[in-house]
Amino acid sequence: MAELRFVTTWWLEAPLDDVYRTIARSQCWPAWWKGLRTVEELAPGNSEGIGRVYRYTWQSRMGYRLCFEVRVTRVLPGRLIEGVARGDVQGTGRWRLSEEGPVTRVRYEWRVRPVRRWMALVAPVAGPLFAWNHHAVMQDGAEGLARRLEARLLGTSQDE
Repeated sequence: MAELRFVTTWWLEAPLDDVYRTIARSQCWPAWWKGLRTVEELAPGNSEGIGRVYRYTWQSRMGYRLCFEVRVTRVLPGRLIEGVARGDVQGTGRWRLSEEGPVTRVRYEWRVRPVRRWMALVAPVAGPLFAWNHHAVMQDGAEGLARRLEARLLGTSQDE
């Protein structure tokens, strides 16, 4: 089964604490992140959020839906949120935040293997399409977050 690896970076002219708080409340993401249909909290976790479990349902640009759960495994308040995904995809996600003056840098790393049979079968040749879809969804997230925070989105980048 092919592993898909994506790294996305956003630069926002917004205070790190505001960006972190908004990202840490993923149950609110559907209000500002295009393509995210629902987020359900399945388990609350501890006071820092470790052990919290969310179920996400995404609508891809290519027409298919993805549903997966993420269990938060590590939190450094204001700096890092890591989790393990299972469902239609299986793997890890990691949000890293840092600031330089008035600019907050958000770096998201997503390393997953498709579990749905059709995705796993086509992943070796459809990798570029999955990458295009992931990047489009992440661009929507950057733009939505900037709108939510009433901040300027200074740029984005995508690596694989």
